[in-house]
Amino acid sequence: MKILISNDDGYNSKGIISLAKILRPYGELTIVGPKAPQSGMSMAVNLDKRPLAVKCLSKEKGEQWWYLDGTPSSCIKFGLDNILYPDVPDVVVSGINHGANCGTAASYSGTVGAAAEGALAGIPAIAVSLDNISPDADFTVVEELFPAIFESLLAKKPDHFGVHFNVNFPDLPASQVKGVRMGTEALLRWEREFVPVEAEGEEGESHYVMAGSIVNISKDDPLADHNLVKAGYISIVPLNLMMTDKDFH
Repeated sequence: MKILISNDDGYNSKGIISLAKILRPYGELTIVGPKAPQSGMSMAVNLDKRPLAVKCLSKEKGEQWWYLDGTPSSCIKFGLDNILYPDVPDVVVSGINHGANCGTAASYSGTVGAAAEGALAGIPAIAVSLDNISPDADFTVVEELFPAIFESLLAKKPDHFGVHFNVNFPDLPASQVKGVRMGTEALLRWEREFVPVEAEGEEGESHYVMAGSIVNISKDDPLADHNLVKAGYISIVPLNLMMTDKDFH
């Protein structure tokens, strides 16, 4: 099996190193991670004609590591078009993200965006996240429980275009995880998102960072992914690139 891997936390993040460890027994790995963190980039691609730096970090039989100074989606595109071509990977796996990508947050996520890029190319694709934003997060629960999920999702190859899977793990020891649930995308909204901070800049400028609070509109839905993860379950949500609202027609 040929597996293409990326993420949005950077090629040297603890999460992507853990993901490679998990997937190594399944086949040949091609890892193309962003040179620098690219959180919140969704499916953005580098269209500004800026030359993108790329580097092969290591190349051994069955495993190669690269970085690209671009977005996660650009990393997937580069892996498909410039590294693996004319071969096509059997699956794209993105992660392990430092922090959950539940609900509408998935729309912003570069980790989910990389999986969506795989789906756009017609390749089965999975995004994996852990509900812990620390750069030093412990990914043991994912290492223990994701292999069975990976095998199950590969066996459920979608029969229509655009489907990709968004998997979110609670930050718990594997023994405390209550189970795995196929969920739905929670409706989350951020309030008061920009907070002023002190920073150097040009005269007359003000400076802000995004640090708002989350409002969970789906708080009463037990199958909403945000609620499942907070309740101690692993959540799996099938997402789709096709955004037409057919109910409106």
